[in-house]
Amino acid sequence: MRLGTFCIIGLLLTAELASSQTAKPASPSPTPALPEFRPALLGTGPDSLINKIDTADLIKKGQKDAAIMFSCLVAPTGDVVRSAGYRGARGSELLEREVLKRLANIKFIPAIHNHQPVVAVFYGTATFAVVNGKPRLRIFSNQQLEEVKKENDFIDPQPYAGPGSKFTGIHYPDTGTTVALTGVVELALDIDAAGNLKNIQLVTEEPPYLGFGKAALSDFDGAKFIPAFRNGKPVDSKVKVPIYYKPSGS
Repeated sequence: MRLGTFCIIGLLLTAELASSQTAKPASPSPTPALPEFRPALLGTGPDSLINKIDTADLIKKGQKDAAIMFSCLVAPTGDVVRSAGYRGARGSELLEREVLKRLANIKFIPAIHNHQPVVAVFYGTATFAVVNGKPRLRIFSNQQLEEVKKENDFIDPQPYAGPGSKFTGIHYPDTGTTVALTGVVELALDIDAAGNLKNIQLVTEEPPYLGFGKAALSDFDGAKFIPAFRNGKPVDSKVKVPIYYKPSGS
């Protein structure tokens, strides 16, 4: 999938004329400087994912303990361009459908690189439980099992498309078959606190021998990342990240 160009258009200046004087246009308020880099964030506003998921409806439909992983392409506007859910625990179908449904109409806080909003891939995990008859929803900004288990403040590194990065999205491979297949590849990534990819290894590919692993290595060759964040600060990281390949039109 090739990424389009996202444009932000703004700033309309007006001037008012008095009878014999021309008023000078007011100086625009200074815009707060954006950070050097920042990952795409879930946010907590009314349009955030955590506030859009209908937990009461999940209970009504019979959803029990559940967990899914999901990823989405987040535009510089914070809109979700594309999303996918995968590796759900058994019995998590209702949660997965609800998460993917809501991702189509929510807002992220966009990623920043070199002080500018960029297109980035967000990796998340959603867990759901019913505790004393009440829903307990948690959404984590990573897919590392130990980090999720401990509910740590950790955000997975996020590949971005923009200056300095050769990442242009993921591209469905030629599988050599006429059957439309969905593939999931797991990559082991070693990324420093500046977002540089130090090492990449193929861990698994499902289904095997159809080119999904090779495609993932190619897609991430030359990619640069928004680094992992722990407790609000960029850190070196070694993570395993699933890459989801879905045939176009399915």
